[in-house]
Amino acid sequence: MLFVTLGQVRAATTRERIARRMQWSYPEGTRVIAEYWLQIPDPQIIVITESDSIVPIMAATSAWDDVFSFTVVPAAAARSA
Repeated sequence: MLFVTLGQVRAATTRERIARRMQWSYPEGTRVIAEYWLQIPDPQIIVITESDSIVPIMAATSAWDDVFSFTVVPAAAARSA
């Protein structure tokens, strides 16, 4: 299942958030399709992931909920026939 995660800045500086991201890895069971860090605060992060379960997605967002407020929605890929 695909998930789109939108992250709105809650705390910390851009430099602090980027330094933390460089040291952090996604939980096992998460396949990252794309990760974008935007130059706006809402959303500042857009992540597209694939997972068989919501559990690793929840683990990832809870690891960052002190600096971002997240919205996670299931998604479907549009494909032409």
